[in-house]
Amino acid sequence: LNPLHTIERQVGEVLIEHKGMRGPAVKARVLDLLKRVGIPNAEERLGAYPHQLSGGQRQRVIIAMALANEPDLLIADEPTTALDVTVQAQILELLSELKREMGMALLLITHDLGVVRKMADRVNVMTKGKIVEHGLTEEVFTAPKNDYTKHLLASEPKGRSLGAPKDGPVVMEADDLKVWFPVKRGLLRRTVGYVKAVDGVSLALRQGRTLGVVGESGSGKTTLGLAMMRLLSSEGGIRFEGRNIQDLKSKELRPLRRDMQIVFQDPYGSLSPRMSVSQIVGEGLQIQQPELSAEERRARVAQALCDVGLDASMQDRYPHEFSGGQRQRICIARALASKPKLIIADEALSALDVSIQA
Repeated sequence: LNPLHTIERQVGEVLIEHKGMRGPAVKARVLDLLKRVGIPNAEERLGAYPHQLSGGQRQRVIIAMALANEPDLLIADEPTTALDVTVQAQILELLSELKREMGMALLLITHDLGVVRKMADRVNVMTKGKIVEHGLTEEVFTAPKNDYTKHLLASEPKGRSLGAPKDGPVVMEADDLKVWFPVKRGLLRRTVGYVKAVDGVSLALRQGRTLGVVGESGSGKTTLGLAMMRLLSSEGGIRFEGRNIQDLKSKELRPLRRDMQIVFQDPYGSLSPRMSVSQIVGEGLQIQQPELSAEERRARVAQALCDVGLDASMQDRYPHEFSGGQRQRICIARALASKPKLIIADEALSALDVSIQA
């Protein structure tokens, strides 16, 4: 999505260009499409820009654009990757419905085995640029013949529970945390209300433990993570290792950044296209540990890449040379490189296939 254009303009552009629609008819059709893909308060979202929507809502807008011309063939490349399970089911049901209604062919490209099982009549399994197995979906899933297919199916999460360690010390805690975004209207841009993205959240993160924050797309999960990292202004208490960091200035926060890292949801938007992988992963080390020599830093970057299943020789390549899943692994390597005490993972596995997720 173009960050400079409103949602109405971007979806409407498809209708103007290919259907010759004009004026109110365009707006009405855009509104209908946004409602069909399940965007809440669709009328209010017409004038919104991409950065004002959650990751899942942006993905739904893209699906609306693809459906605008009622195509004969829809190539859906990971169409539900950024969506939560309830919306994912809604979108998949919508695609199935449109396929039936319009007699549309659907080519579904995905790493999600559950989506393939639910949606596909036939399946092709691909690795290293080649189709290694194909056939009816049920046959491939129940009696796979190729070793790679067997490995892929064996990697599906089975929901094993691990024994939890005893309670360690609290690393980070939030107390009555609030993030309210003002809604401004009129010529003088007066505040007429607030979007309460995070409203009075309290939680504690302990050493050696994992805390899961679950909720639908747009429920405030990402905003909570950004606020706790002090990347967004908020009200309430935030303490890191017992120290109140809510009122610290940027310069005072810098030494603490080494110990708290974040993996962002969008692997395409969170990596600079102008920097090599070595520069991206090593940037934090250069700032936080200037005593490291160039060779030591390069070795740490190589180790971080190996830890996430990438080859150390990829250091001198650029983000555009990698797939979405590989980019997300680079993001995870960047977070691990400084050996932090806390990692906030915002949908960190959403772009990875099941074997890498496992």
